[in-house]
Amino acid sequence: MTENHQQGTHKDTSITRRRAIAVTGGTVVAGGLGVAGYQTAYAETTGTTTATTATATTASATSTSSSTCMQLMSSVTEGPYYLDGALVRKDITEGKSGVPLTLRLTVVDATDGCTPVPGAAVEIWHCDAWGYYSGYTTANPGGSAPAESEDGSTANDNTYLRGYQIANANGVVKFETIFPGWYTPRTCHIHVKVHTGGEKEDGTYEGGKVNYTGQLFFDDEIAQEIFTLEPYSQHTGSYTTLDNDMVYDGGGAVGGLLTLKAVKKADPSRGYKGFLTFAIDPDAENTGAGGGGEGGTPPSDAPSASS
Repeated sequence: MTENHQQGTHKDTSITRRRAIAVTGGTVVAGGLGVAGYQTAYAETTGTTTATTATATTASATSTSSSTCMQLMSSVTEGPYYLDGALVRKDITEGKSGVPLTLRLTVVDATDGCTPVPGAAVEIWHCDAWGYYSGYTTANPGGSAPAESEDGSTANDNTYLRGYQIANANGVVKFETIFPGWYTPRTCHIHVKVHTGGEKEDGTYEGGKVNYTGQLFFDDEIAQEIFTLEPYSQHTGSYTTLDNDMVYDGGGAVGGLLTLKAVKKADPSRGYKGFLTFAIDPDAENTGAGGGGEGGTPPSDAPSASS
């Protein structure tokens, strides 16, 4: 892929628009429909959005059971930055600086009237404010960014911004984290897996199966406002918008777009709350592994995980 980085701007003018190119084992998912070999999950927003462009057309969902299930949403590749052994914990920041983000994610059973799935384990991982992932701290995020070690945090470089939460009786999990940054050639996003059938052991989650592998996305308007703030503004270059992302399919909530609510209006530095509901088939399995990269193309200079 040819990329022309623009320093000092977050607008991407060089990456050709590619919608929902999520490849696993030669299988392509497009337009929200799974083809040959993909397991499916469902998603719908809950809560209120703070930007009109982030408003989904699907109806709001509650964390309780419903007679109507959510729209079809297909799993995508887990990407090149996954690590086993994430810790079970609510707060995954480890002192990483950034705009606070509280996630409220709900898991329901699409095969049983969208009843809650208590005990489901939701796992998330994402980059820091400058585009670095724990365990891959020498990867080049693209553009111009300080070294990962310069942020002054005392975070463990194999564990920050990664973690599990176990769903309560209403199928709900909550995470405390920061708004993720960006790296070439991806838009701002969070990776997610939903597991069932395992159990907490030695501080992490073991066994069971992965029912859903996906990614959570952010409205461009909100993301680009966040990226003008410290410490995000120290990473300059070509930011990929949702329309140009290789994984986001343009489907709104069913494509993983979070509903976002500002903690304090007119002050993005105070943080956001993000909401999404996943309706899964507990008998289905999709690890998202085998695709090799994010939509088939690894980010720039991505190395193996650091020891």
